[in-house]
Amino acid sequence: MKLAHRMYAGPAHIGTLRVASSFRNVHAIMHAPLGDDHFNVMRSMPERERDFTPVTASVVDRHVLARGSRDKVVSNISRKDEEQNPDLIVLTPTCTSSISQEDLQNFVDRASSYSESDVIPADVNHYRVNELQASDKTLEQIVRYYLDRARKEGISNRSLTDAPSANIIGIPTLGFHNQHDCRELKRLPGESGVSINQIIPEGEFLRNLKDLPRAWFNTVPYREMGLMAAMFLEKEYGMPHISITPIGISNIADFIGQIEKLLNLRAPALSGKKLNYDLYIENQTKFVSQAAWFSKSIDCQNLVGKEAVVSGDATHAASITKILVGEMGIRVSCSGTYCKHDSERFKEQVQDLCDEVLITEDHTEVGDTIARIEPSAIFGTQMERHIGKRIDIPCGVISSPVHIQNFPPGYRPFLGYEGTNQISDLIYNSFSLGMEDHSSDVFGGHDTKGINTKSLSIDKKKINWAPEAESESKRIPGFVRGKIRRNTEVFARQNNILEITVDVTYAAKERSSPKLNSTN
Repeated sequence: MKLAHRMYAGPAHIGTLRVASSFRNVHAIMHAPLGDDHFNVMRSMPERERDFTPVTASVVDRHVLARGSRDKVVSNISRKDEEQNPDLIVLTPTCTSSISQEDLQNFVDRASSYSESDVIPADVNHYRVNELQASDKTLEQIVRYYLDRARKEGISNRSLTDAPSANIIGIPTLGFHNQHDCRELKRLPGESGVSINQIIPEGEFLRNLKDLPRAWFNTVPYREMGLMAAMFLEKEYGMPHISITPIGISNIADFIGQIEKLLNLRAPALSGKKLNYDLYIENQTKFVSQAAWFSKSIDCQNLVGKEAVVSGDATHAASITKILVGEMGIRVSCSGTYCKHDSERFKEQVQDLCDEVLITEDHTEVGDTIARIEPSAIFGTQMERHIGKRIDIPCGVISSPVHIQNFPPGYRPFLGYEGTNQISDLIYNSFSLGMEDHSSDVFGGHDTKGINTKSLSIDKKKINWAPEAESESKRIPGFVRGKIRRNTEVFARQNNILEITVDVTYAAKERSSPKLNSTN
C-alpha cells in the first residue's frame, strides 16, 4: 500500500467498484471509513447517468470497531437485498479498512443465509495491487463464478453461434472514452460480418454470462482490464482472444487481420470459402479515415522533426507512440507508462520507437524527465497536462487519469477508423505551430508571456536573476528564450552561482558553444 499526493492508478477497491457498477443489477457494499466513500460522486459526475450509483458504504468508525463490523456489514447487505433485489452483491474493503484484518468471507457466509441475492467478497489483495489490476481480477472472478455455476447446474451452453460472433471484454464505467470506443469497436467486426455476442462488464446482465462461450472468439481492447477473463476462457473453454488494440491505421489492420485469421480456421467448414479483408481495410483507410491522407499533407509535414514525450497507461501510451513515429514522422524522445505490472510487454512495444523508456508511478520523475527533454508537445494524462502548464509545453490527453472535461458528450472515439481522425486532430492541435511560438512579439509589440524555468522537483538552490541580466534575456526571441534561460540556470547550479549576471549568461553561452560547433 502506498500513500501519495497524486496517484496515476487508484487503490484496489476503486477497480472492484468500477467492475461491479458496470454490470446491470449488481450492487457493491464498500466496507470503508468516512473519506473512502467518494466513488459514488466520482462515477456519477463524469458518466452523467440519471440513476444512482449502485454502491453503498458500510461505514467503519470507532464504535463499529469496538464491537466488530460483522453485524453492521451483514445488516447493510440484507437491507440492500430487500430494497433492490440485485442479482449479485460484491463486498469489498478499502486499503484503510483492510488494516483491521477482519474475515470478510465470514461476513459473506453469514449474509448469504439471509439474502436471496448472490453475495461474494472481492478476491483482491488490497495492499499489493492497484485499481487496474483489481478491476482485471474482479472481472475474471465474476466470470469464473457464474460460468462454474452454470456448468454445475447443467445450463452451460458451449455450442458456437451459427454466424461468426465475438465477445468484447473489458469495457467498464469510468474508462477513458470507453463508451465511444465501444461503439466503434462493435462496428469493426460488424462490417466484417461478425456479430457481437456479449460486451462485459458494461450494461450486461449476469444471467447472460453462461452464453459467453458461444462466441467464436474474444477481443480485449485494453490490456488494463479483460486479459485475465480472456485467458480463463481460453484455458477452460478453448476460446481464442485478440489483444491487439485497434488504435491507429497499422494496429487496426493487424486487428482485422487477426479476425480474418481466426474466422478462416472455422469459416471454410461452414461456407466453403476463405475470407479476405484486404479490400475492406484499403477502402476504410482511404475513405473513412483521413489519417493516412493527413500524414502526407503539408500540415503534417510541418510536424516532422518535432519532439514529443508520451506517458500514460500501457495500452494508450504504446499505441500513441506507434502513431507518432510510424504514421506521422514525429520523434518520440521518451515513452513511458505507470503500469509497472505490464512493463516488459510495454518495453517490447516501444523500445525501438523512442530514445528512452520510462516505467514509473512517480509523477515528479515524469515531470523532471519532461523538463530535461523540453519536447515540443506532451501526450499523457491529467498529470502531464498540469506539468505542461507549469513549464509552458502543450499537452494532449490520451489516457487516464483524466478530468471530467475528458468525458466529452460528443462522439470522440480513439479506437477504429473514426478514432484515427480524432487522434490526428488531437496530435496536430497539441503542437504550437508557425507564428504561434512568438506571435505575442509580433502582434503585441512586447513580451506578454513569462518563462517558467523552475525544475518540477524540489530544488534547495534558488537562482535569482540580476536586473541587467533579466533585461538582456528579454532581447532573446520568445520561441527559444525559455530554453536558453533554463540552460543558463543549469550552468549556474553546477557552478554554485546563486545570482545570474550578464557575465554569467555569457559564460553559459561560451560553455554551450563547443557543443553547437561540434554538431555543425
